[in-house]
Amino acid sequence: MIQTLKRTFRYWTASEEADKSGFAQGLCFYKLFWIFLLGCVLGVVVETLWCYWTRSCIESRSGVLYGPFNPVYGCGAVALTLELQRISQKGPVWIFSGSMLLGGGVEYLCSLVQEMSFGTLSWEYSGTFMNLNGRTNLMFAFFWGALGLLWIQVFYPLLSKGVERIPKKPGIRLTWVLVIFMIVNMTVSGLAVARWSERVKGVPATNAVAVLIDQKYPDPLMKRVYPNMSFPADLQEGVSAESTASR
Repeated sequence: MIQTLKRTFRYWTASEEADKSGFAQGLCFYKLFWIFLLGCVLGVVVETLWCYWTRSCIESRSGVLYGPFNPVYGCGAVALTLELQRISQKGPVWIFSGSMLLGGGVEYLCSLVQEMSFGTLSWEYSGTFMNLNGRTNLMFAFFWGALGLLWIQVFYPLLSKGVERIPKKPGIRLTWVLVIFMIVNMTVSGLAVARWSERVKGVPATNAVAVLIDQKYPDPLMKRVYPNMSFPADLQEGVSAESTASR
């Protein structure tokens, strides 16, 4: 994971140099951002189809308040792209195994960061076979393996070529508009979830920002956007966590 972050930083600092011949050439910052963004959208599509197939219903699978984006899958797409490129020539078994480890690691880390930062959980697998602290399990690791195999062999080559066809100047401008949008979107979503967690604990709004968040993002809205989000039982006496066996 640390090596992945180092590679991301190197691609960021070298993005202008790598981009001289056209838009998003190679694994530069622009390419990685679009991979992140497209991974976010594809993740929501996959989650929605899985929910419909397993539960015969359609509900929000977004990870942010605005737009069909799930940053967990975006981070997973970037991690898979950076790490699996090195072993892509070794064959499907290597790719599948690497995807299992990377995807499961990303899922575990995102769950841990979410709980430590906001006191919430978007998925909880404690009652499932071979789970790891309820944050990931063997079945979803296999799903990550299959997704990684499809990603490296099918989706990434197509998406990479498609992104590189974007005209350079409009592509750069559009990228930075979307970067700002996603930063604001994720920040606002994080603040809204954190305040929702405080409301569950009975913490009143003590400043203008908290009051504004309570008005703009009340509980019914948050429950529609995050229908599977739960709060650990130790956050509030008497509050039982809702079942979130699947995201």
